Amino acid sequence: MGALKGHCTRQADMGKPVFAYLLLKEHPYGREMLSQILSEGFVPAIIISEDSAIGDEEREKFLKRIEGLRVAPTIESQLEELSNSGINVIHKTVSIHNSEQVMPMIQDMDLDLIVFGGTRIIRGEILDYPKFGVINSHPGLLPDCRGSASPAWSVYHDIPIGSTTHFCDNGVDTGDILLRRELAVQRGMTYEDLCHATLVLSGILMKEALMEWTKGRWEEIRYKQGDSVWPTFRNAPDDVLEVVQQKLENEEYEHYVD
Repeated sequence: MGALKGHCTRQADMGKPVFAYLLLKEHPYGREMLSQILSEGFVPAIIISEDSAIGDEEREKFLKRIEGLRVAPTIESQLEELSNSGINVIHKTVSIHNSEQVMPMIQDMDLDLIVFGGTRIIRGEILDYPKFGVINSHPGLLPDCRGSASPAWSVYHDIPIGSTTHFCDNGVDTGDILLRRELAVQRGMTYEDLCHATLVLSGILMKEALMEWTKGRWEEIRYKQGDSVWPTFRNAPDDVLEVVQQKLENEEYEHYVD
């Protein structure tokens, strides 16, 4: 994976990283993460949004999952605010995040990192390009909750809930871990609350991971995931979501903190 190129390099004197930021067009996950990293002055050199029917579907599904809860400002409004401060960020659009469409946009850029802000599964040349690798924040605790709909499957199987920032390789949520944090789940929290809380925590962990990069600490905190007893999960069907909603209403989830 791309991180191996910089495996023995210390980053302590390099300041903030030069990075590309990839997300599905105006997805709330990517909007939150961008807001979080910008709050610490981590400004992408380029943002590449995927404008696709699948991206639209994923955005609407996620908005439904966090219905009634706060959504971060749009990408466009965040970029406008940066522009008003004299900072202009390149913003490009592709129909799919693959090497054929993305690489021509970044191949002349000396990127330290690529940050995924909520994308489909991306493999291939993109992962090998930046010096220090490609990182993602996943709204589930790895390795136990890989794949989709992590809060739902966590409640369904009584797995602790949280988020993980990790390197991306050619597997699904299998790369080395940088940061991993459990969510304090309280009685009365709804499925929407859990989806929103892991969304926010994912953005926070990405921000903290970039802060650790500036300190040259990635090789100190990085570790391999190990194996999981659970499969890689797919989107939760309606019958699973019904069980999840019922367990939360009845306060039967096994990992409450109160």
